[in-house]
Amino acid sequence: MITESGFFELGDVLLQSGELLRGARMAWKSYGMLSAARDNVIIYPTSYTATHDDQDWLIKPGGILDPERYFIVTPDMFGNGLSSSPSNQADYPAIVTSTDNVRAQQRLLAALYGVEKIACVYGFSMGAQQAYHWAALFPSMVERAIIVCGSARTSVHNQVFLRGLLATLEAAPEHLGGGRFSAQPVLALKAFARIYAGWCMSQDWYRAGLHLRSAVSLNDFLDREWEPGFTSCDAGDLYAQAVTWEAGDISANELYHNDLPRALAAIQARVLLLPGASDLYFRVADNEAELAHLRDGALRPIPSIWGHRAGSPGDIAEDEIFLRQAVHEWLR
Repeated sequence: MITESGFFELGDVLLQSGELLRGARMAWKSYGMLSAARDNVIIYPTSYTATHDDQDWLIKPGGILDPERYFIVTPDMFGNGLSSSPSNQADYPAIVTSTDNVRAQQRLLAALYGVEKIACVYGFSMGAQQAYHWAALFPSMVERAIIVCGSARTSVHNQVFLRGLLATLEAAPEHLGGGRFSAQPVLALKAFARIYAGWCMSQDWYRAGLHLRSAVSLNDFLDREWEPGFTSCDAGDLYAQAVTWEAGDISANELYHNDLPRALAAIQARVLLLPGASDLYFRVADNEAELAHLRDGALRPIPSIWGHRAGSPGDIAEDEIFLRQAVHEWLR
């Protein structure tokens, strides 16, 4: 499989907030070959805490995304530690939105590849939010959008979860204000991981005892399966990405003036909504409400007790099969 990666230098980027993201740069990785007609492009934005390498498990011949058929480009979200982030930029702004991300991604695609048409935008979780933004911000460019465990607007219930995470980081003695830290707030990150574990996996998943497949107790599971993933992340990056997530809204821009039904109705892409049946972040009901306003959409909940993880099932065979079949049918 042919791959390339690099950094795209954006210069100073004026954000929705009015602040400047100075000397902005966006990391990216591509898979496969661009067709002569430039009509086989799939954009695959990153999710919370993920880099392009973290989520390329589904890119393989015959996989959910097939690099032998499509030219797949993964732009790294601002705040993820590779692209401009608090961990690598001292003056990182207070808020960088999904709209800011997607507009930068469009610049990347145009400058590097001269792409004017997107065959599909595929995203999971925060990546799905960005995929939805692509379809709304560039409606004439995007032919298909596949939204896996995501929504067009972050729900109030989801915001409650995120504000709990932000408050946990803000309560750390190492917090200097504004999501900046004098040192890694290790105890706060341990608490952060435990909050996350309670939301990411469903009640049914815990009831089935699946947390004990590789652990001897609940504490052992939390210590070994959840804590390392967050204590190894930069706290400032976690904070910044959570702020981006909380602000997610495809209508919060000068095109739609916070009118979500109008933004959804403007989408020209064929939209496949793939929520997790037991996801606590992005509920099936949220996608049901969105579907009513889409010109061309379909809703196929993932029948899984794996909560949010059903949408990124690298080690869940039945959920991966479901996703692969659904995606291949939609791309045909």
